[in-house]
Amino acid sequence: MPGLAPVTTPLAELADCLRTQGYAVLAAADLAQWCALALPDLQAMTRGWEALPPDRYLRDGGRYRRRRHASFLIEGGHCTPVPHRAHWQPVAYNALHGGLERWFEPMEPALTAQPAWQALLVGMGRIASALRGPQPWYAEAHQFRIDTTDGIGRPTPEGAHRDGVDLVAVFLIGRAGIKGGETRVFEAQGPAGVRFTLSEPWSVLLLDDERVIHETTPIQPAVRESVGHRDTLVVTLRRGGFQDPA
Repeated sequence: MPGLAPVTTPLAELADCLRTQGYAVLAAADLAQWCALALPDLQAMTRGWEALPPDRYLRDGGRYRRRRHASFLIEGGHCTPVPHRAHWQPVAYNALHGGLERWFEPMEPALTAQPAWQALLVGMGRIASALRGPQPWYAEAHQFRIDTTDGIGRPTPEGAHRDGVDLVAVFLIGRAGIKGGETRVFEAQGPAGVRFTLSEPWSVLLLDDERVIHETTPIQPAVRESVGHRDTLVVTLRRGGFQDPA
């Protein structure tokens, strides 16, 4: 049950749009074009969301989130995986889970070794360089499945937030049997905001993390007592290094 559709950004206007309003939404076909991929190349990666382990770190006691995590260095048109590491954020950026080293199960090589995966992350690196200037990018990737096992699922249990990075990319992989899941983007230092619902598989929301905060509203089953889900891929890119405990 999708809600208000986002206004998508033409590729020719992507960099200017990010600079002027702090966010942009690309349709799946434009994402594929930007990354020099065919749309079926992206769609073929979707099956990687069918075997995600439970998130053992949810401090609200929920059972609604499954995920995997991996880290990469994007430099010189290449994407290189780095040894598996904990995901860490300071409390200033994540009031619920900040300050905690979270060792999620790693993403599977069957996905991350695909040429399409490499092209996708290199494409995100080009966007970050268009925003901040060419340089190495330290990328973290998170596969999420949020479901309605508990009757309600929370894509962002920490609420509206920033991530402490330079660029955030939120890819909608798919949604089934749910209502809700509305995306909200607000100026970090102002009153303006937008709301919409991502519904096209492999469309992507791009965020200048220094300028905007974002959240996604909870999901509920579209049919009472059934279980639905919302799958996303979140990729963050940060200059200078990964976020780690001091």
